[in-house]
Amino acid sequence: MSRRTPTSCVFTILATLVIAAGCKSVVQRQDVRPRVLRDVPSQNLAYRLTPDTTPPTTTIEADDPLDKVETIATDFSTKRTDDALLRTVKSPDGRRVLAVYAAADEPGAAFRIDLYNAEGQFLRNVVPPDLSCYFPETVSWSPDGNSINFIARKRAAANPTPTPPPDVLPDPSLSPLPSPSVAPFFAPVASFTTEQIYISNRDGYDLKPLTAREGLIYFYFAWAPDGHALVALACKEDEWSERERQSKTPAGRPRLLMLDGSERLLDDGLTEALPVWSPDASKVATAFNTDVAIYDATSKTPTQARIALREGLLSASVAYDEAAARKAAPSPSASPAASPSPSPSPSSSREPASFNPIIRLEWPSPERLYFQTAYVRLRPIEAFTFPRWHLLNLSAQAAILK
Repeated sequence: MSRRTPTSCVFTILATLVIAAGCKSVVQRQDVRPRVLRDVPSQNLAYRLTPDTTPPTTTIEADDPLDKVETIATDFSTKRTDDALLRTVKSPDGRRVLAVYAAADEPGAAFRIDLYNAEGQFLRNVVPPDLSCYFPETVSWSPDGNSINFIARKRAAANPTPTPPPDVLPDPSLSPLPSPSVAPFFAPVASFTTEQIYISNRDGYDLKPLTAREGLIYFYFAWAPDGHALVALACKEDEWSERERQSKTPAGRPRLLMLDGSERLLDDGLTEALPVWSPDASKVATAFNTDVAIYDATSKTPTQARIALREGLLSASVAYDEAAARKAAPSPSASPAASPSPSPSPSSSREPASFNPIIRLEWPSPERLYFQTAYVRLRPIEAFTFPRWHLLNLSAQAAILK
């Protein structure tokens, strides 16, 4: 039997190591530049800030969420006058429509959902009678149109019907008459005292909670573009109540929700900026004050990046306020009666008046992440002061090329 020489053994080992190194993924290797940003972990992203840019096209061309399908609006105005239609939500294929409406027997901000076809024909109730829906802007279809999603909690118990006095009880010798029922049959569904995310199939059946964390209020969610997961915001009841008392907008912790019910907490900090998905569904972005946070959403070993933008935005705000002041200054040739246009009011602190936190993000392409800064005032009316759009140009950090 032949034996390998020591030289051939060494050659075999070296060849094996070379092949193993070549089999490493682009994410693991440092001697190859990833071809797409999807392959770049969040912690390896580089960025370039472009302040005070034009808004993203998706923001300018966004449809009005209050627009309603005409045939369904007609059905409510002529046949369902006791219900107030809030909005309609078309399925991706346009064949079905969700009617979101406030019913006469629903208290406060609660609402219900019915399913219609595209021609405006009623199909069925989606929400069982023991649930009340909240946050109508979150009612949506999955990207493939196979699922319906909404946020709901246990409905407040109705007052029991009083027992009639003995003198009006029916004669026991008479056969009971069947009473017609217009309510559809609903299979038992778990309910909670705080708002949870629910999911059903496209026909409104197989309804079940996607989240089941009693005590947490889920008030926002968004589907990944490829439909593999959702990102959501949730907070504790006392945190919600405290912000309500202070007239502040809701804030929650970002969470990644998988379709099997598993959940991953992305960050332990509260954010008011609604999370957004990258177009390739590989990452999620949100903001904390003047920091942009980006998280991996598909990797088995996820990473995250925290991009601190305070200094860059502060410098941009100084330039913005100075430009606004020059524009507002009256021209030497202007008549005394001319009134200057409004300009940022002087701030008592060192920070410019237009230096505000990040309130909104848009991610139209993998390399371009837009965000808006503004001051949100809830009293006396909700308003935005100094709304400005900025851009982060994303790329892969420079790799070590050998």
